[in-house]
Amino acid sequence: QVHVVESGGGLVQAGGSLRLSCAASGRTFSRDSMAWFRQAPGKEREFVAFINWSGHSTQYAEFGKGRFSISRDNAKNTMYLEMNNLKPEDTAVYYCAAQGPINWSHLVGDYEFWGQGTQVTVSS
Repeated sequence: QVHVVESGGGLVQAGGSLRLSCAASGRTFSRDSMAWFRQAPGKEREFVAFINWSGHSTQYAEFGKGRFSISRDNAKNTMYLEMNNLKPEDTAVYYCAAQGPINWSHLVGDYEFWGQGTQVTVSS
């Protein structure tokens, strides 16, 4: 059975940093693209960042460019999201998505496996 588990969320002050991790088990995702999404209360789930299977191709939502960095370690079947200069508007549940398309996609429906999410709260 495939499991995708996020960790690393928490409460941080504006301007602070967090590093999220996404660990997969049950199968390897080393040949699949992965992504991060987030969902704030009352809002739809939105794309944050994408990484292809090798890690050599990444894409970011506009709000994350220059602040967020996505990476992966295929040997550990794990993906990361480094978030710097966090803002209160970054407050959301962050989700890991796995087995996406070869070319990047910002669409929720294009990813096969999802984690339960990790809460990120940024105080002002």
